Amino acid sequence: MLEALGERLGAIFDRLANRGRLNESDVADVLREVRVALLEADVALPVAKDFVNRIRERAVGTDVLTSLTPAQSVIKIVYDELVTLMGGAAARLTFADAPPTVYLMVGLQGSGKTTHAAKLALRLKEQGRRSLLVAADVYRPAAIDQLKTLGKQIDLPVFDEGQGDPVAIARDGVAEARRLGIPTVIVDTAGRLHIDERLMDELERIKAAVKPTEILFVADAMTGQEAVNVAKAFNERLGITGVILSKMDGDARGGAALSIHHLTGAPIKFVGVGEKVSALEAFHPDRLAQRILGMGDVLTLIEKTQSVYSERQAEDLAKKLRTSQFTLDDFLEQLRQVRKMGSMNDIVKMIPGLSKALPKMEIDERDVSRIEAIICSMTRRERERPDVLNGSRRKRIAVGSGTQVADVNRVVKQFEASRQMMKQFGNMKKGRIPRLPMGLGR
Repeated sequence: MLEALGERLGAIFDRLANRGRLNESDVADVLREVRVALLEADVALPVAKDFVNRIRERAVGTDVLTSLTPAQSVIKIVYDELVTLMGGAAARLTFADAPPTVYLMVGLQGSGKTTHAAKLALRLKEQGRRSLLVAADVYRPAAIDQLKTLGKQIDLPVFDEGQGDPVAIARDGVAEARRLGIPTVIVDTAGRLHIDERLMDELERIKAAVKPTEILFVADAMTGQEAVNVAKAFNERLGITGVILSKMDGDARGGAALSIHHLTGAPIKFVGVGEKVSALEAFHPDRLAQRILGMGDVLTLIEKTQSVYSERQAEDLAKKLRTSQFTLDDFLEQLRQVRKMGSMNDIVKMIPGLSKALPKMEIDERDVSRIEAIICSMTRRERERPDVLNGSRRKRIAVGSGTQVADVNRVVKQFEASRQMMKQFGNMKKGRIPRLPMGLGR
C-alpha cells in the first residue's frame, strides 16, 4: 500500500535532482505533480491542497532556492510535512488511573473490529496486561462465536450474555473485569454496512454506560476516502480518541493513512498488516514517511528481527561463522527465522536504498519453500558437508523434494555464496540483524 505514491514521488524527485538551482516556477511544477500523485493515491482533496500549500510556503524560501542540492532540500520538506500530516510522533494508548481501562472498538461492519479487538488484546498480553474481551455485537451472525474462537486462540477470557442488550452486556462486562481483577476491557461493538441513527444512538449509550478510556475507530484502509468520511461521522458523534487502520497490507492506494488524522484530529495508533492475530503494529508516522520516500525503515526491521532472533542465537551464529562451521542446517534455520518476520519483499523495502537500487526485484515465496524442501531432503551428513554432494546424490535430493537437479545446484551455490558473504561479518556484534540469504531475488 502507498507503493504507487512512493514510485511517483521518487520519479518527481529524480527529475528534480538533475537541476542545478530552482526558481519559483520549478517549485510550482514539482508541487503540481505532487498534488496529482496524492490525489491518485486517494488522498482527500482538502488534505492534498493543504499539504501542497504548506510545502510551497517552505520551498520558496531562500535556503531552498539558493541551495546547491535543491532536490534534497525539497525532499526534506516533503518528509517533514508527511510526518506532520500523519500525526507527528507515534501515539500511545492511554491507560486509566484506576482499573479497569476500557477500550471501545467502533466502526462499520466488515472493517475488522472483532479481529482487531483480539489483536489488541494479544499485543497488551505480550506487554504483561491481561484483558477481558466483551462480545457486545449481538446483531452480526456468528460475531460472538468469532470472538470466543479468537479468545481461545490467544488464551484470554471472553464475556458474553448471548443475544441480549448490548448496553447491558458492555456494562456487565466491565463489572465482571473489576470483580476478577482484570486490568483491561476491550468491548467489541456492532457495526452496520452504513452509518445510521440506531447504530450511533446505541454506541452513545454504551459510551455513557462504560465511560471508555479510549474509543478506537477501526477503519478499512482499502476503502480510501470513504474511510475518512466515516471516521469524521463517528468522531462527531462519539469523539474517537484513536484509529486502527486495518488491511494496510493490501494493494489499495492507501490515501486514508494520509488523510484520516488531518480531517478528524484523531491519531492513528495501530495498523493491521495481515490476517494473523499477531499482525498488528504500532503506527509510526516518521517510518511510513521514510518508506514512501524510499528511505527504508531500519527501526521496524530491527524490531522485527529482535522479535524472532535472540541474542543467544546471534552469538551462536557469529561463533559458527568465525570457526567456519556454518552448515546448510544453519542456512535453513536462518531462512526460517527471516520468514517469521513477514513477507521478504516487505523486508527488502525496509533496507535503505535497496528497494530503489533494485526496483523490479521480487522475491517469490515459493522459492523459499523450494529451498526448504531441498535442504530437508538431504541427509544429516550432506547438510553438514555439502562437498559430498555428487551427481547421484543431487539427483536423489531432486526427486525427494519434487524439484530439478538444476534447482539443487542453485541452492548449493546460494549457500556457498551466503557463507562467503557472511564470513565477512564473522565478528558481528550481539543483536546484529541476520542477513537475507543471497539469491532469493528475481
